[in-house]
Amino acid sequence: MKTNISFKNINKLAIPALIAGIAEPVLSITDTAIIGNIDTNATESLAAVGIVGAFISMLVWVFGQVRSAISSIISQYVGANKLEEVKNLPAQAITIVVLGSLLVLAISFPFSEQIFRFYNASGVILEYCITYFKIRIFGFPFALFVFAIFGTFRGLQNTFYPMIIAIIGASLNIVLDIILVYGIEGYLPAMNIKGAAYASVIAQITMAIISVVLLLKKTEISLKISFPFHPEIKRLLGMMGNLFIRTIALNTALYFATSYATSYGKEYIAAYTISLNIWLLGAFMIDGYSSAGNILSGKLLGAKDYKSLLVLSNKLFKYGFVTGLLMAIIGFLCYNSIGTIFTKEAEVLEPFYHIFWIVLLTQPINAITFIFDGMFKGMGEMKYLRNLLILSTGLVFIPTLLLFDYFDYKLIAIWIAFTFWILARGLPLVFKFRAKFLPLAEK
Repeated sequence: MKTNISFKNINKLAIPALIAGIAEPVLSITDTAIIGNIDTNATESLAAVGIVGAFISMLVWVFGQVRSAISSIISQYVGANKLEEVKNLPAQAITIVVLGSLLVLAISFPFSEQIFRFYNASGVILEYCITYFKIRIFGFPFALFVFAIFGTFRGLQNTFYPMIIAIIGASLNIVLDIILVYGIEGYLPAMNIKGAAYASVIAQITMAIISVVLLLKKTEISLKISFPFHPEIKRLLGMMGNLFIRTIALNTALYFATSYATSYGKEYIAAYTISLNIWLLGAFMIDGYSSAGNILSGKLLGAKDYKSLLVLSNKLFKYGFVTGLLMAIIGFLCYNSIGTIFTKEAEVLEPFYHIFWIVLLTQPINAITFIFDGMFKGMGEMKYLRNLLILSTGLVFIPTLLLFDYFDYKLIAIWIAFTFWILARGLPLVFKFRAKFLPLAEK
């Protein structure tokens, strides 16, 4: 059965995936916007949310790669019409990743002060980091559980249910953020930064519960663990291992960026927090087309339909670039009002607007990079992705940051480094894909 790669079918996968993809950045952006507008110590609280958010995002991205690994394997089996042979794999994979997340929680919780001192946090900001982290970290196992189930749905060519789960989780988080951070006069005291953390954890638990219900009721996949281990577990762990190393490299870049921004002062880390959250929101919005590429490329590779795989890459390139360009245009049209959503502090808004234009200009570049990144994940090319990101971080991001920081460019140094980093990650993927599949498509 030939895979449908029409505009309609790509968007049938991409648009729900886009909505599902922005759930995590929406949780962080909601915390950022609401915390940035509290009455007392808003700048310190905003800085703490940014630092903790960077660390938790690192953990989620490192371990959340199980989503791409599961999706890649299942979609390839779907393409080869052998789904029955892989039905017990998701339960085993989910168990492995959740056990890993519990180990991370047990190790990181007692060392929270040391972790955030490593990010250059001190004084009131350090105190707020510890308070926020010691609550939010309990949502980490639930977040990974949801990621793994999303990967299963994606492998089954279904992005609709992840979208439903994400909408419910993000909506609940917004409502709880407003209630718990600001309080309800006469009924519930304002909890400030603690309220934001509790809101995120409750939303993540809710998403995990809904994920289980939909997976069991709407698919033939069971969450009952059976032994022996599936033969694909070895390949899955290999993919996860390569993605794990790759994501360590990715978060090395984020660590350097966050650490340097923190060292510039509380106004700079607050401004960086806002800009990074907007950048991540754009990245996750592009993730819709990246996910469609991930899902369809795995299926087409499994079916050995190389001609359609090449056509798919050309279409996704165009769709992603236009989407990124539209986001940049909207950002420039609303340039002077976006920052005020997050804070009214002039000393934070000044450095933010000084670098926001770079964040916007990167959106079309991000689109191309993330789309081909998704396709390579779908095809199981995790080793190449690992090596590329290690080289991009070590040879491009860090030297660029150090060079421009030396000339005292501060936040501009960070965002110039991000721009070159994204280019170094994306261009080799485009060239390698075309070099490999152009000859195969012509046969």
